[in-house]
Amino acid sequence: MAPPQKIKQWVTNQDGLDKLRIEEVDCPAPGENEVLVEIHAVSLNFRDTEVAMGVYNHHASVTHPPALVPCSDMCGTVISTGPYSTSTSPYANPSFRLSPGDRVISTFAPSHLTGQIQASDISNGLGGPGPGVLTQYRVFPIHGLVKVPSYMSDEEASCIPIAAMTAWMSLNCMRPSGEIIGSTGTKETVLCQGTGGVSIAGLQIAVAAGADVIVTSSSDEKLERAKRMGASTTINYSSNKDWDNAVLSATADKGADIIFELGGATTLRKSFECIRFGGLIACIGYLSGKQDVESDRTNTNLLALKRNVTLKGIVNGPRDKLEEMLKFYEEKKIKPVIDKVYEFEEGGEAIRYLSGGGHFGKVVVKVKA
Repeated sequence: MAPPQKIKQWVTNQDGLDKLRIEEVDCPAPGENEVLVEIHAVSLNFRDTEVAMGVYNHHASVTHPPALVPCSDMCGTVISTGPYSTSTSPYANPSFRLSPGDRVISTFAPSHLTGQIQASDISNGLGGPGPGVLTQYRVFPIHGLVKVPSYMSDEEASCIPIAAMTAWMSLNCMRPSGEIIGSTGTKETVLCQGTGGVSIAGLQIAVAAGADVIVTSSSDEKLERAKRMGASTTINYSSNKDWDNAVLSATADKGADIIFELGGATTLRKSFECIRFGGLIACIGYLSGKQDVESDRTNTNLLALKRNVTLKGIVNGPRDKLEEMLKFYEEKKIKPVIDKVYEFEEGGEAIRYLSGGGHFGKVVVKVKA
């Protein structure tokens, strides 16, 4: 079916969550090594709220345009393809070929194909500073899309690109080549802070790999849900301010092997206190703030030395690791957890709901009715 001449898309001037708007534009056409995708579902991430508020500014290489389409994670169907050329890399790779009817998800930074992410990759990330996916149709480079397993719904598949990928990299980024969590038979303990998209994806992956998982939250109801999903230990950090001691108690004083550090300013010190010797703290987010206002904090160097810790910033992952993760998901038949689904016309409301922090898992906008 031919695409429409006009399409609708959400736009932000990065001036507030209440100023997101829908506009009508011409439907784009694919160029060389590009495809046109009809977008079916878009999942939201915390960074989308920051972009809309104009505060996503911690990457020095990122300069946002005055107005942009928000969001980076989508699932859709290829509608048409532009001319295909194999004269330049990476297009010579046959696995990158796509055809009309293929169901695909986007990658956050289309140019990040393998290895360490670079400033140039971040500077073309979807939904800031590059155009995002909260639109009905969008053109993508063929290397910025990956086919998805048929067992997932569109809404579930849209949750993969950032949240699940970030969880996968947090669990696997420091392992020897070819190894993934659980592949050596070693029992590990993973600590997931909170019950947002990344932590719940981490819980699912780690449980499927045979790890023990500790989940923290301020909600007993959410902790019960996490326990039903396989969490071995749950800790209410609101009623138990010394949750780091609770982690040590649950691990016979050894600490967690990997910590999903999402709190930032008010949680990092406690993460240092309950990581095992030689463990990994994956720095993913900063939900409690970007700056620690308490002046008596011990220098991070000393905290890292205290338990011989690796402190690793996680900015998503490359395309080849996304494909690796999708194989694991398909083998284990993991389905992302969705908290709430909004209609396309409710996109602004969906982003505002996410900013409130009351969700468990992912928030999704259903673009195609």
